[in-house]
Amino acid sequence: MTAEAPAKPVLTGGCQCGAVRFAVSAAPNRVSICHCRMCQKASGAPFASFADINKTDFAWTRGKPAAFKSSSIAERDFCAACGTPLSFRRIDGPRIEIMTGAFDRPDRVIPTQQFGTESRHGWVVGIANLPSQTTMQNYGPEKMASIVSHQHPDHD
Repeated sequence: MTAEAPAKPVLTGGCQCGAVRFAVSAAPNRVSICHCRMCQKASGAPFASFADINKTDFAWTRGKPAAFKSSSIAERDFCAACGTPLSFRRIDGPRIEIMTGAFDRPDRVIPTQQFGTESRHGWVVGIANLPSQTTMQNYGPEKMASIVSHQHPDHD
């Protein structure tokens, strides 16, 4: 993983505050969801979603993430400034798995496989059927107009 962006990035992304950014120069090998308890804790969510990328097709383009050795075989990268979880990678492995929510266009990295289903919460399968609202519907136009985001935009 170099400090320079790969030629013609296919996908870009980064953390919430913008201190750490990355670029990917080839389509992911696979995109998956993991329900294992370790991924639940690492993401602070009921599951994590990852795009598996060859390290030769990946570069940190701004800043460098901090890392936590979550097991004897893997580390998880995150932004030390804002705490955004960014990746899972096997120590000395040839690939890095980037959390799909960290991409500027997460709609372009669609999961096709699930792992760790022994820890999948039963209610996850019904999420699409829950009552839903847009953010505007939830807060209303007056509240939305008063909110100032400190989040880095989804582009450089």
